[in-house]
Amino acid sequence: MARYFDVHPTDPQPRAISQVVAMLRDDAVIAYPTDSMYALGTRLGNHDGADRIRRIRHLDDRHHFTLVCSDFAQLGQLVHLDNSAFRAIKSATPGPYTFILLATPEVPRRLAHAKKRSVGVRIPDDPVALAILRELGEPLLSSSLLMPGHDWPMTEGWQIKEELDDVLDAVVDAGDRGSEPTTVVDWTSGAPEVVREGAGDASRF
Repeated sequence: MARYFDVHPTDPQPRAISQVVAMLRDDAVIAYPTDSMYALGTRLGNHDGADRIRRIRHLDDRHHFTLVCSDFAQLGQLVHLDNSAFRAIKSATPGPYTFILLATPEVPRRLAHAKKRSVGVRIPDDPVALAILRELGEPLLSSSLLMPGHDWPMTEGWQIKEELDDVLDAVVDAGDRGSEPTTVVDWTSGAPEVVREGAGDASRF
């Protein structure tokens, strides 16, 4: 049964955040809010957690997780950024964007694209997600919470608790977080290519 944390959407209670982070450090898989929709997350080094997320969402080994970061300095340790990418991405973060870039050696090989050595990264503009990330002190291995066979994601934490109670360790409920995924921008060729239009304004790229 998943632990349920009902947190304030803009000023999350420090005690609740500390308890969530303690569970993540103990290799929990959680559902948590972001600035685009709810997501599943686990610690970067948690191999079993990644497999559990794949099973929950019925994903295969080719699925690419997103590394969700607390700030630009953390993001910059995970991916290679030339000057143009640096300026454009810095101006768009935090926000509802996922950027696909070439991974640095900091990223475990199993998490990067097998041929391109690329990885998706993002910095959410969400007080609850950022509070979790800052206390954890490392990126979250994450995947949008869109269940197989569903046309729309669950937008409320209580829904997630009801549906996934037996497969999650914790649900962090911060109210309705919408149903639109991030805008995805692929920068692996050296220039931005919008591969999915979502919550973020794609016209800036």
